[in-house]
Amino acid sequence: MTVAQYSAEKKQALKVQPLKRNFSLDAIYPSFKVQPNIGTEFKEGIQIRDLIRAPNADELLLDLAVLISERNVVFLRNQDISFEEQKEFIDRLGKLTGKPSTSGLHIHPVTNPESELGLEALTISSENGKKTGQVYGAGTEFASRGWHSDITFEPVPSDYAILRLREVPPEGGDTLWANSYEVYERLSPAFQKFLEGLTATHSGDNFKLLEKAGYRKIIAGPRGAPEDVGTDLTAVHPVIRTNPVTGWKSVFAGSGFTRRINELSKDESDVVLKHLIDLVVQNHDLQVRYRWGKHDVAIWDNRSAFHTATTDFDADTILRIGERATSLGERPYFDPNSSSRREALGIAPPAARRAHLASLNKSA
Repeated sequence: MTVAQYSAEKKQALKVQPLKRNFSLDAIYPSFKVQPNIGTEFKEGIQIRDLIRAPNADELLLDLAVLISERNVVFLRNQDISFEEQKEFIDRLGKLTGKPSTSGLHIHPVTNPESELGLEALTISSENGKKTGQVYGAGTEFASRGWHSDITFEPVPSDYAILRLREVPPEGGDTLWANSYEVYERLSPAFQKFLEGLTATHSGDNFKLLEKAGYRKIIAGPRGAPEDVGTDLTAVHPVIRTNPVTGWKSVFAGSGFTRRINELSKDESDVVLKHLIDLVVQNHDLQVRYRWGKHDVAIWDNRSAFHTATTDFDADTILRIGERATSLGERPYFDPNSSSRREALGIAPPAARRAHLASLNKSA
């Protein structure tokens, strides 16, 4: 069997067939890679409202969705859209890429039920951040602890999310994203195989602290999908996950809501999770940092990206406000026939990994 035949057979064996870009966007709107491994930004001129109202809207939105899944996060400057359009847009990205019919838009468990934008709006607010910070306490001096993927404490977590900021600090308040496909690439082959059989428990127990403090009552649900119900806010997911849009493996544990790897002892789990988050924090070449402008939009794939906000501005005097709409996807799964991103794209491993692989070949 030739390499090409093997690759074709392997692709056919995938649980879900990956999607390919149709490049309909490129014919109309110029864009550029912000960093080699993560992030694409469209130059000004593209508007979400035009995309969702275009005669070939499905073609354009599908192309954009696949681009987001491949590049982890996409940035659009100065978007003139309502929150209703924001919701329609992110829901259509999920539907066009095959999310279950029962998965809609997420209702965050501590969303303000009196929000004028409705339950499906998660307000990102420096004012709210001050209040919740008082509940959580002093916490840690390491800002790197903020890395996370959205709502992984839900049995059915997010596929795509969109955030639009309408008030931004004059300086600071950036957001960083990290490519979790690339985190997988930084693991040695033996460690990759070890993690592929493991699961992790994710918990939103921090939101229970808000309820206990009387800040807000947890919404029992359903929170956008019939599986996302109750006040336990705990879910079990694979440590290595396959993104159905790309067919690529990514690390889906190690930060934010991840509490422990279930098949390991607590000490072992702590060591492994620390290593995974260290790979996120200490590898700048798999990160992208975005400087927000007013009404800018970021759209990312939560299945394959971590992110964290930068709280380097004075929240007592400066506002940072926006709304996030969050699409729900599928139950996370690992497909043993899926490939890594670099394998699929024919990209050489990172330099340090090449050296390690070379040493393995010499010792073989």
